[in-house]
Amino acid sequence: MARIIAVDDESAILEVIKKGLEKDGHIVQTYTSAQEIDVKQMKHYEMLILDVMMPDMDGFDFCRKVRESVDYPIIFLTAKTMEQDITYGLGIGADDYLMKPFRIAELRARVNAHLRREKREHHHVLNFGGIAIDMDARIISVNGEALPFTKSEYLICEYLARNKGQVFSREQIYEAVFDVFGESDNTTIATHIMNIRAKWNRYQLQPIKTVWGIGYKWQQEE
Repeated sequence: MARIIAVDDESAILEVIKKGLEKDGHIVQTYTSAQEIDVKQMKHYEMLILDVMMPDMDGFDFCRKVRESVDYPIIFLTAKTMEQDITYGLGIGADDYLMKPFRIAELRARVNAHLRREKREHHHVLNFGGIAIDMDARIISVNGEALPFTKSEYLICEYLARNKGQVFSREQIYEAVFDVFGESDNTTIATHIMNIRAKWNRYQLQPIKTVWGIGYKWQQEE
C-alpha cells in the first residue's frame, strides 16, 4: 500500500485513476489543479502521477517545484508526442510517462513496479577508474564529484554497470530497472540514456555504448 497523489484537470481521468489504484490497496488523493496543492504536504506521499497539460501551472512547472523536496517516483501523463517534450520531462526529474489515452491496467502495473523498485536494497560501491557508483547512497561520482543524475538515470547506469559488457535492449533495461515489461515502442530508456550521456559529456566520459540494432552496454573499465 502507498499514498499516491494524482493531478489532472480532467475529473473523469482522476476518477479512473483513483478507482484503479485503490484496487491495489493504495490511498489516492486527487487534484484538478496543481495550484491547489500545498507543496509542504508532498512529503507525506510516496508517488506523484502528474498530467502535463494543465491550466495555470503545467505539469513540468510543478515537477520542477516539488522535485527539490521529494525523492519518490513521478509519472507523467501526457498527450504530447514530440520527443523534445518527453526528453524535457524526464530531464527535470520525472521517472516515467504514459501517453493518453492509456489503459488503467498499464498505469497500475507501472505504479506498482516503481513502488517495488523503491524497496530494493543496495549494498556496496562499484568502481570504474575514476567513476564510483555508491549503491547505498545511489550516487555516481567522478573523482569525488557527484553527477546530477535523476533517480531513474542513476538506476539505468547502475544496472548496466553491474552487468558490465553485457548488451541489453531498451525493453530489457526497462523491465529490469522498473520491474515491468517494456514495450517495443517505448522510448523512455532511449530518452533517459540521451540525458545520461549529456551529463557524462561534461567529464569527457561515455561509459555506455550503443550496440546498433541491439541496445546498450557498460564499457568502462575498472
